[in-house]
Amino acid sequence: MLRGIRDAVANLRPDEVRQTVDRRLAIGLVATSAAGYIAMEKFLAPPAETTRDRRAEILGMLHRAGDPGIPERFDLVLYEHQLERAENAFTFYSYDPERTVRDILAERNDLGLALARHLYPFRKPVVNEIMFTISRENALFAMATALPNVVPSLIELPWAIGEFASDTAFLTMNQIRMAFLIAAASDSPIGYREQKAEIASIVTGAFGFRAIARGLVGKIPFGGGLIPKSAVAFAGTYVMGLSLERYHRLGYGLTKEERRLEYEAALKHGRTVAEVLMAGMKKVDAA
Repeated sequence: MLRGIRDAVANLRPDEVRQTVDRRLAIGLVATSAAGYIAMEKFLAPPAETTRDRRAEILGMLHRAGDPGIPERFDLVLYEHQLERAENAFTFYSYDPERTVRDILAERNDLGLALARHLYPFRKPVVNEIMFTISRENALFAMATALPNVVPSLIELPWAIGEFASDTAFLTMNQIRMAFLIAAASDSPIGYREQKAEIASIVTGAFGFRAIARGLVGKIPFGGGLIPKSAVAFAGTYVMGLSLERYHRLGYGLTKEERRLEYEAALKHGRTVAEVLMAGMKKVDAA
């Protein structure tokens, strides 16, 4: 299994994640007054959540309308809610700034990682989306490996599946990919060397997942075991994501008891996700 994990991990490219997020953003701000600009700047670069040097760097990415030397092109433009915004721009709702974040991420998902790395308000929603998306991918793959006729037609995973020694190798690879993405969104170093402790924890956890999944599926007739196996894949990945998020935010992960409690909750959620995936597969098969 370790050899399979090693071969699977060879497909990962943390440098590509690094290139996506390690670039300077240009964000335009349009407001009716100095107070309006200050409100936007305080939200995007909250003094309580960023160091003085980091905040100065972020403020250098924010450009007020009419300031001299502003960029010719912007990655993002925000308008105060009193103003009619230009096409492709977004409204900053000072009374509900989280709505602004949701609107931006819904339309500019391509900027999600970079925004989360540089701008604190985007961090939590982007990390949550990373955890759920990859947990769902792992649930889907765990289910599909028990249905050989489904695997070749999988189109929901964002890359070619290729040949893996076991589904555990793929799930482990995807969790390591999640570790890179969460580090990127959390403004932390990205890479094998930089995240060796996190990667070691993920690989070690793979053995636990394998034992749990095998025990569940082995005791249930074919077909009945697909839902539990998929739910375990979801829960194991999601709890790993929660621990990684806390590690980057606070410097330590979940305790053993916290992992147990979170796992129980995630397993219930994972079962619901698995049932939805199974229903989708049955519709495709029927078609």
